[in-house]
Amino acid sequence: MSEERDTGSNNNNSNFGFSGTTANKGYMSYYGPGGRMLLVESALEAVGRGSTTIGIKTPAFALTSSYIKPTRPLMEPSEKIFAIDDHVGATGSGYIGDILQSIDELRIEAQKHRLTIESPIDVASLVKHLSSYLHTYTIYAVRPQAASIIIAGMDQMGTQLYQVDPGGTYFRGSAFTIGQFSDSALSLIQQEYSADMSAEQAIQLSKRAIERAVGEDKPLVGIGIVYAEEGKFKKL
Repeated sequence: MSEERDTGSNNNNSNFGFSGTTANKGYMSYYGPGGRMLLVESALEAVGRGSTTIGIKTPAFALTSSYIKPTRPLMEPSEKIFAIDDHVGATGSGYIGDILQSIDELRIEAQKHRLTIESPIDVASLVKHLSSYLHTYTIYAVRPQAASIIIAGMDQMGTQLYQVDPGGTYFRGSAFTIGQFSDSALSLIQQEYSADMSAEQAIQLSKRAIERAVGEDKPLVGIGIVYAEEGKFKKL
């Protein structure tokens, strides 16, 4: 009798995502074969179906650009470029609700810093805060945020460009692409990127990269940029 009850219990647990092994009985199966984090991988797949989104940085500027998908008649498209603080902005790809949640988290952290320290937050600290916020979703039995965020800003260290993924992993670099067909966009950027390119050249490059990725002639693209000389993020 006890063996039948134990077997039934194991079957019920497996239906709800619990491990069926004796050693791990009662614990959620967060990991798949090879130690892969299944929930985070699913979130990244959702990001891969989002709008093609790009970040480009040189010592003179940092910009973000994102494809604005066509909407139904009489509907306004979703906002894709966001000011976080005077000196930093962001964009993202994935579920728009999750993108907006991350944007709000960034804005709140930036304003808390201004109120308590009375100075603008440095971009690295802002990125680390978002990383910690997103990583929290991987610890508990909840759905990770299905959004990757590209952050562009200017601080005492110069122009900054980061990418933060749903699991909280972040990268710093000179160019990033996320979203649908991002590999195609990245291929073009890698071919034509130059550290001494002008802002206008970078803007046109990002537009052509998105055009190649989505297969549309002159797609609608949202752009934001911060110049090293001005230190102010603005939407174009």
